[in-house]
Order: sequence, then structure tokens, then C-alpha cells
Amino acid sequence: MYLKYYDDPARDEYLPLLRRSLVDDSSVRESVQGIIDEVIRRGDEALREYELRFDGSRLDDFAVTQEEFDEAEKAVSQDLKDAIAVSHANIEAFHRSQMPQGERVQTMPGVECWRRIVPIRKVGLYVPGGTAPLFSTVLMLAIPARVAGCRSLTLATPSHGGRVNPAVLYAAKVCGVDRVLKLGGAQAIAALAYGTESIEPVDKIFGPGNRYVTFAKSIVSSRCSIDMLAGPSEVMVVADADADPSYVASDLLSQAEHGPDSQVILLIRAASRIEGRRIYEAVEKAIGDELSILGRHEYMLPSLSHSCAITTYDDDRLVDIVNEYAPEHLIIDTVDCDELCTRIESAGSIFLGPYSPESAGDYASGTNHTLPTSGWAHSCGGVSLDSFIKKITVQKLTREGLAGLGKTVVTMAEAEDLMAHSQAVKVRLS
Repeated sequence: MYLKYYDDPARDEYLPLLRRSLVDDSSVRESVQGIIDEVIRRGDEALREYELRFDGSRLDDFAVTQEEFDEAEKAVSQDLKDAIAVSHANIEAFHRSQMPQGERVQTMPGVECWRRIVPIRKVGLYVPGGTAPLFSTVLMLAIPARVAGCRSLTLATPSHGGRVNPAVLYAAKVCGVDRVLKLGGAQAIAALAYGTESIEPVDKIFGPGNRYVTFAKSIVSSRCSIDMLAGPSEVMVVADADADPSYVASDLLSQAEHGPDSQVILLIRAASRIEGRRIYEAVEKAIGDELSILGRHEYMLPSLSHSCAITTYDDDRLVDIVNEYAPEHLIIDTVDCDELCTRIESAGSIFLGPYSPESAGDYASGTNHTLPTSGWAHSCGGVSLDSFIKKITVQKLTREGLAGLGKTVVTMAEAEDLMAHSQAVKVRLS
């Protein structure tokens, strides 16, 4: 048995199965705080020590050189370059379509209000380099930053023995990243937030990471804006009797391979207990069949151990479970997937029908794969063009406009006993 099976559990039974937030590991938080304090205090010297200790990299300079970029480009196969080009075009097209136009409204005669769309000036992009070289994350972060018009893009990623994965460097070059730093973990986040002798601080930090990176982003968020706090990756697959068990199994395993702390949930929509059990058993068999030909069992099996399958017989209940979980990725593989989609209020990204695997969104369909986890989809969405811009309100009043609005402002200001606010209007109209 790969997934524990629960047949139509009550709400108080299924809620504990759905992980809600990061475990607040006090020892990790204390360790991360110490690293950040040392980087603030000793700058580059501390960074060199941490890179040697954690990544085995003895570094004199953190920045990737032009020679290293050139070597990386030669090392990447033409097939991968072509794939990156297709992905780049789709991601750019989708995010360019999101560019907002500043509204301009005359709220009353002589009173005009509007918003200016302004890119965030300096952004830091963090790309993990642990169990897999996530060059796709470079595309997901750097492309919308460039489309938004951010002036400076600094990317930090771990090196191994002083070398960065060639695909990561090639993607960074294609996306127009200004500078790549050989830095990983909490020390990278600290350097981006606070700066050092050789590293300029940024205005906002983006990107996923392990617990150390996530805690570091949480701590530095009082100094530097962040995109979100992203915990272990997760997927919920909603399947009915028409779903192909091998498709469902592949979607579950593609998420489980991210890491041992990832979680996958199979939500079965059935007409009867017999049908629900049959769907579950078919998916279990398909998981076993696919595991026999796949690697990364050291990540998949621990992930499956704290995952589960839940059967429900009522659509209202099914929708409630999805919205309670607020999954990072939601795959709806049912005959009426479009209708069910309209009832979902909390999810990071939704994939509809049998031919929309989560991996399409992870790599190349065009949507962003940097998404809220751990229930954060209740209150926020994933990274988009909006993440890289600011909207500054502007107003311009004529004398006639202020005269028409003046009595309202004076009355409200004096009711709050803020007489200087009132005077700022009266002095202009007297």
C-alpha cells in the first residue's frame, strides 16, 4: 500500500491529513538567525566560510565569470536549448499579457486620480541546487522580472566545488540575468537582503528553497520584501471513474519526486463504495508499475508515506475538501473538470482534464510554477507579473476641484481632531 486509504472520512478525520503550515523548528530558526547575523556582521568573510562548510566550495569571488557562462553554453545540448527557447517564448507571452494599464478616473469635477505602474528596481532570484538543477525556476523568475522592466536582476544559486550547473547558467544568460552569485542557503538570502562588501542588497527576493531558505526569507522580510513563504511541494489530484489510473499515478509520483517532505493527495469522486475502492486499487497498481521503472525512490517513498487517498460521494464535500487543503497544484481529471473548476476558490495552479499534467505548468505551458504552499493559497496567488511591479497612486486637483471637495475633507479632519489636516485645505481656499 503506497497511499493510506480513507473512505468518506468526516471533516475532523480528514483535516489532520491535510498539512497546513511549515513546522516551526526552533533549532532551524535559531541556526538560520545565527547565519544571518554573521553575514550582517562579517560580510564576504562569513559567506566564504559558509559556502566551504555547506557546499564544499572554496570561493575567492562569488560572481560567475563570462568564461564560465561561455563554458556552460557549450555544455548544454542543442535539444535542451531548443526546449528552453519554447518554454521562454510561452512564459514570456503569458506574463506579457498580464501588464496592467494604470486607471485614470475623475472622481468629481477637478479631482483626477490614477495609478502609475512602476517596476521594482532591484530583485534577487534564488534558485535551489539540491536534489535537482532547477533551471526552470530561472525562467519562471527572470522572465517576468524582465517583462516588468526591473532594472537589476541578481540570481543566487548553490555551487558544487565552485561550479554552477551549466543549464542554470545558460537559462540565466538567455533570460538576461545581470549577475549570478555562487551562493546557497540562508547565507544567500542574507546577502541579497542586507548586502556585503561585494554584493549590493536588493529590494525584493523571489524563489523557493528548503527549510533554511524559507526561515531565512521569513526573518529578512522585515528588511527586504519577499514573494512568499513556500514550504514542501504538494499536489491534489481529483479523479473519477473515467480517469486513466496511469495518468493519475504519474501525476502523484511527479510531485512526490520533489523531495521526501512533499505531499500528494488523491481525492476520489465515486458513485459507490465499490467504485471508490476500485479506483483506488487501480491507481495503487499503477503507482507500483511506474515505480518499477522510475528512480528517485529515496524521495518518492517517504513522500508517499505521509500522503493519502480520500474517497467522497458528494460534490459539495469534494469541493470543500479541495478548498480546505488549498493545494499548491490541483489536477482535476474528471468528465466535468471545467464545471468543477468554477467552484474552486483556493489553489495555487489548476490543471484540467487528462492531458494537462502538472509538469506542463512546471516547465513550458506559460504559467508560473512559483506557487503558494502549506495552505497559503487561501490568501495569495503564485508569482506573476504583478509580483515585480508597484502601483503608485497619483492625484491632481484643480482649485475648483479642491473647493468642491474641501468641505468634506475639513469636516472629516476636524472630526478626528487633526486640525493641521483641515488647515492644509483652508489655507488654499481662503
